[in-house]
Amino acid sequence: MANYAIRLVVNGNCYETEADPMISLLDVLREHCHLTGTHQGCDTVQCGACTVLINGRAVKSCNRLALQCQDMQITTIEGIASQDGPLHPVQMAFTQHHALQCGFCTPGLIMRTIALIQEQDSSDEQSVRAALSGNLCRCTGYEGIVRAVCELLRTRELPTNNSVSGHP
Repeated sequence: MANYAIRLVVNGNCYETEADPMISLLDVLREHCHLTGTHQGCDTVQCGACTVLINGRAVKSCNRLALQCQDMQITTIEGIASQDGPLHPVQMAFTQHHALQCGFCTPGLIMRTIALIQEQDSSDEQSVRAALSGNLCRCTGYEGIVRAVCELLRTRELPTNNSVSGHP
């Protein structure tokens, strides 16, 4: 099968590459863009470790073809806070509530949480657990994660403009 030109806008930067038309967004992010914060977990859309934002919506990148994402705004964990600046509010809340242990699922959970804050009104524990049910964590038992997300939903600590990042 012939390779196709793929142009992605990731974290505000344009990436152009040639790849198999059947390559997943996850593989292009990791192998062609060298953005390895998005993790490969199950490859069956079960675990959510590969969650990124596409045009502000949480999407599991293992199940999305890169070609489907041409010219869309893709945000990965690397794009939510500057390397030399403060953590993003979601990262800070996860840290404060001990919502991470091994860290493998953390990038996907953080990206899902950012989208969740923009789409959900309810900050009750049951609603948060249901909204996060597509992201698996094998270490934390979810208590700290749920506390962090509930707090963020109550305080709405994300920027109100269309910017996802926690920095200008």
